[in-house]
Amino acid sequence: MDDFQMLGRLLIAAGLLLSLIGGLFLLGDRVSWIGHLPGDVSVQRRHFRFYFPLGTCVLMSFILTLLLWLLRRR
Repeated sequence: MDDFQMLGRLLIAAGLLLSLIGGLFLLGDRVSWIGHLPGDVSVQRRHFRFYFPLGTCVLMSFILTLLLWLLRRR
């Protein structure tokens, strides 16, 4: 496969991924489970708030790994 064809496929996949993420942001409240999965760390104190979406990061990593594996397989 030509390098330009591979680059073209990669750019198309990146564009589709960005469109999907943008769509999730537009849905907002309807997709409220994103960022509130089991495993997400949230600590609240009087003048301090810490939030780290560990569960969401693991889920997104799995989805991206699966997507890239499927694209690479072709």
